[in-house]
Amino acid sequence: MNQHLPITVAALYRFAAFEAPEKIQPPLLRLCKQNAIKGTLLLAHEGVNGTIAGTADAIAAVVEHIRSLPGCDDLDVKYSSAKEMPFYRMKVRLKNEIVTLGVDGIDPTREVGTYVHAKDWNDLISDPDTIIIDTRNDYEVGIGSFEGAINPKTKAFRDFPKWFRDNRAALTARTNNPKFAMFCTGGIRCEKSTAFLKAEGIDEVYHLEGGILRYLEEIPEEDSKWRGECFVFDERVSVGHGLALGEKQLCHACRRPIDAADMASEYYIEGISCPHCHEERSDEDRRRFAERQKQIALAKKRGEQHLGAELNSESPDD
Repeated sequence: MNQHLPITVAALYRFAAFEAPEKIQPPLLRLCKQNAIKGTLLLAHEGVNGTIAGTADAIAAVVEHIRSLPGCDDLDVKYSSAKEMPFYRMKVRLKNEIVTLGVDGIDPTREVGTYVHAKDWNDLISDPDTIIIDTRNDYEVGIGSFEGAINPKTKAFRDFPKWFRDNRAALTARTNNPKFAMFCTGGIRCEKSTAFLKAEGIDEVYHLEGGILRYLEEIPEEDSKWRGECFVFDERVSVGHGLALGEKQLCHACRRPIDAADMASEYYIEGISCPHCHEERSDEDRRRFAERQKQIALAKKRGEQHLGAELNSESPDD
């Protein structure tokens, strides 16, 4: 984390059994507002998830508060820094799930797969009996993944259960002793996906503790089995080894990563469309996005932040 930048960004989650998340919400929101924190936190009976930004001291106060909640002493937090506040407002939302899988009865607070530290990940995924699955969305996988990983080509995390059930027989037939290794950006999706596989009767299930980001932070590039960049849901857009800033930018119409070739396309119009989403949008959509982009530009001239320019502070999995 660059200590010279004024804004600290904290991406955090913890699966924990909250009996009454609605009672946790008001004091948490109040504390965030008192400390001028902005971003989004999701609360559910299964725990907490979200990304917030503010001064280092303010973030420390909120993290300390969350760690005091039942079952949250081991809260997973990943820090980064920003030049400017990346979020427009503060929200603490009550949800059915902190990461939406959409399958009843899946409880990561009771049973999940085996955690694998970044330093041990290479050995696991080098084993020919290991089936490596990238649990992220297709557009995330498109800019980078681990060697040999399967891309389920899902558009949302809630698509994963159907994909696995449809492909289970083929996956388990790959080896006489199959074991599944799951990974995602920060750990939350792969942790919940292992709970799902355990509920489906799969015994040997593993997931990368701390996700791709911790791996890229801790494993030297010369020893790495990661290829490409990792998409992140903040102002950096993508990162590489050592969490160095990547080369991707963001299409503010569809929130997908884009590169120089995409921006050179006839289908790229800033804030309105890119080659990935041009065919998905109607003329009315493009007119609406064009008006939003105009208002963003006017707000920028006035030195203000327009709501439409806000980065997505919620989990990509929701």
